[in-house]
Amino acid sequence: MKAEQNQRITQVGPGTPGGALLRRYWQPVALLDEFNPELDPAMGVRPVKAVRVLGQDFVLFKDAQGAYGLLDRDCPHRGADLAFGRNEGDGLRCPFHGWKFDVSGQCTQTPGEPPGSTLCTRIRQRSYPLLEKAGTLFGWFGPEGSTPPPFPALDCFEAPDTHSFAFKGLWHCNWLQAFEVGIDPAHASYLHRFFNDASLEGSYGKQFRGASAGEVGGERWPMTKVMREFDQPDISFEAMPYGLRLTALRKMTDALTHVRITNAVFPQTFVIPLSETMTITQMHVPVDDTRNYWYAFFTSFAAPVDKDTMRNQRLAAVTLPDYIPKSGRHNHWGFNPEEQQGRTYLGMGEDDINVHDQWACESMGAIQDRTREHLGTTDKVIMANRRLLLQAIDTVEQGGTPPGIADPALHPRIQGPDTVDGIAPAETWQTWWQQAVRAKREDAPWKNPGLKLAETAANESTLAP
Repeated sequence: MKAEQNQRITQVGPGTPGGALLRRYWQPVALLDEFNPELDPAMGVRPVKAVRVLGQDFVLFKDAQGAYGLLDRDCPHRGADLAFGRNEGDGLRCPFHGWKFDVSGQCTQTPGEPPGSTLCTRIRQRSYPLLEKAGTLFGWFGPEGSTPPPFPALDCFEAPDTHSFAFKGLWHCNWLQAFEVGIDPAHASYLHRFFNDASLEGSYGKQFRGASAGEVGGERWPMTKVMREFDQPDISFEAMPYGLRLTALRKMTDALTHVRITNAVFPQTFVIPLSETMTITQMHVPVDDTRNYWYAFFTSFAAPVDKDTMRNQRLAAVTLPDYIPKSGRHNHWGFNPEEQQGRTYLGMGEDDINVHDQWACESMGAIQDRTREHLGTTDKVIMANRRLLLQAIDTVEQGGTPPGIADPALHPRIQGPDTVDGIAPAETWQTWWQQAVRAKREDAPWKNPGLKLAETAANESTLAP
């Protein structure tokens, strides 16, 4: 890749072509958990947060009625930092001269002005549309005065609160290299390789520790064994209205094939299976060019999510209130050479594979230099997605409609998307995975009967790479 192309797809700030594209899509800005006083006692006193997204600074606050406001962070009077404002229940007041703003950005008071002054009626701080979905606040940062696209009806946003859980974490690298690890089906056989398989008991909420659907010789195989013993997947992809559907086949015997169906929801979301009945929808949201937050949405198609277990598992790896990982470059991501020799391929722990991906992404540098990489056949999805990204940037720059979930015309054709992870008959794996998807949806207590089946969605291509 040429240096100018790499710059084009990695820069996200105001006025950059890549930033202009990403501002056309709804972006998560905070978990509702971040306003929970049990997790952050300061929120019980003053529910105000400084937020940085796409290289811009904002202030996010909650008023006494429970409404949220997302405003530009610099006071429109003389630029003081509104993140230090006084939350007075009916608005946020700048301590510099007392100017006050409600959640819509309207200035309601300018107390230093003479009696009868109407200055405040003419002052409005820019505010940004907010939506609450799946335990998360989403903002839209498109051109002022324009209309946001409808919110996408992905499974993770359609499931009820009882069957979903959201979490986040900060990585010190560009969003794109973080996203690309999620659409790379080959890396799991190496980066996440375990030399021994743990009991399937107690695997709830953990990736690659659950059982894969199906049996081999009467034995139920854990994912760790599948990934370790069959490390040359046959990878393919097809265009879908939301982006790309990815298929990785690992031939086990003449009669059996491991099938893993995942998805790339353009531009920054991937959807993968956590288990037979739970999916992970993960978004990588740029803080700026060199940092990003991953937001993971866990969706259950069976029993309600055990949120306390899921939360406690993940809180052990971060520090609050900013969800900064305890492992990182500063401590070599917890690398243990003895573990690398005898227990795992990487040597960075067995309980949380998220740190494996964190190392892979952060060790590339803050912004990966793609002019120095040498891609292979397993990188075909990476290459296809980069072509889509460059094309979409060009489209927006030329005044066109961005693709996928930012295009209102496509929303009636975007649902799911479906994931599968299991052992199938080698000759009929396509039929097998479609039947598995149908059964999962029919058994889901919150299922929408109007959702199209996986086999009909295959004909709805619009994002050809």
